[in-house]
Order: sequence, then C-alpha cells, then structure tokens
Amino acid sequence: MTRPVVLVTGVGRRVGIGAGLATRLAHDGWDVATSHWTPYDERMPWGPQPHDPDDVHAGLRAAGARTVAVPADLSDPAVPARLFETVEAELGPVTALVLSHAESVDSSILDTTVESFDRHVAVNARASWLLVAEFSRRFRAVPGSGRIVALTSDHTVHNLPYGASKGALDRIVLAAARELQEQRITANVVNPGPVDTGWMDDDLRASCLERNPLGRMGTPADTANLVAFLLSEQGGWINGQLLFSDGGWKA
Repeated sequence: MTRPVVLVTGVGRRVGIGAGLATRLAHDGWDVATSHWTPYDERMPWGPQPHDPDDVHAGLRAAGARTVAVPADLSDPAVPARLFETVEAELGPVTALVLSHAESVDSSILDTTVESFDRHVAVNARASWLLVAEFSRRFRAVPGSGRIVALTSDHTVHNLPYGASKGALDRIVLAAARELQEQRITANVVNPGPVDTGWMDDDLRASCLERNPLGRMGTPADTANLVAFLLSEQGGWINGQLLFSDGGWKA
C-alpha cells in the first residue's frame, strides 16, 4: 500500500520534539518530510547540530519511510510555498501537516525588541498560517483524511514574543477546523507542557519535576503518542481542540 505523506516542521535536532514526532510517524506507516533551519540553532544555547537532520532521516529510512529533509527559513514568507513544492516533487501530495517549528528566545515586556517580536510572529504565527493555507490549496487526498496538528505553549511570563505568537498560532489552527470543513480536514493544537530538550537548567528542571503530579518530565515520545493518534483514522473525530498532554502540569 502507498504510505501517506506527512510534513513535520522544526526537525533540526535529534533530541527535539519534532524528531520524536517524525520517528513515531515513520514507524506508524507515514512517509515523512521534514523542515529545519540550522541558523536558528546557532543562536540558541545548545548551538548548531549540523549532522542531526541526516541522523534523524537515517532513522526514518530504517523505519521504512521515504523521506526528505528541507532547510527552510520560515521567517521568509515565500518559503512555505517552496517547501510544499519540494516535498511534493520528492514524495507526492501531503496528507497531514504537523507544525513543530518555533522561534523561542526569552525576553520580557520591558526588554523585548521590535526585531525579536516581529521575528517570533513571522515564524510562529505568519509561517504557520501560510503553511496551513498552502496545505489546503494543495490537498488532494480523500476528504476526511486530512490532518493538521500544531504544537503550542502557554508560557508568557518573561517569554513575551514567544507566548504572544503561540497564542496567535492557536487561533489560526483552530479556525482551520471550521474554515477547511469543505475538505473535511481536522485541525487541532497540542500543548505538551515542559519538555526538556536541552533548554532547561538544573533549577528549572527540579521545579518542573516537583510540580508535575506524575513526578517526571515530559518526553518527545509523550507528545508523539498524542499526535500520532490525532493523525490516525481513529483520531478523526477530534477536531478544533486545544489539548494538553502534560502529565497534569496544568491541573
């Protein structure tokens, strides 16, 4: 049988949530296209991981998936359309879109720069809108099989541009659940809570462990379990929801 194609954005590091999503979906029978942007990692505390995209894709191929990794600067409004063009040329039409990319640089109300705010909105909100729109325009699968899932966060304190742009992302994706109803595409948002992929220090990690009722940190696999279900046939009745997959963190 022909494997359906999923596009997962933000798969730049092996330890990231995006890589966990892509790997799970490959094992579930999807062909997997990914996007990444190494210059973003160069600005982050963990630094560039130039070999990680290739390592992730070796694992996807080992799981039986056809796959392509596309460098994509999502701050450029022309990139979402080009990304879909590349993926379709390599793998065929996309049946599911998973938005796992993010610009996330901590700053507060009084010290956020206009440049930083605009970059966060461009990557987290505008690019997500353009990707959703492009997905809809190009969607050719059976009505009812299309899926959109986006990862979000409710972190806002001392993380103003990230939190504000993620709030906009939520509204864009939830609107798609209604606006794309002619194609029967489902659209949901998942908040995975704190998942340590290299951005936590020891104090923050200890605080998160103490606060979580299940007594452990979330993992990319935890998020992937829910996303995989939402993309499955069994998950097709869940639509227009913002779901928490955080072990009770928000309780």
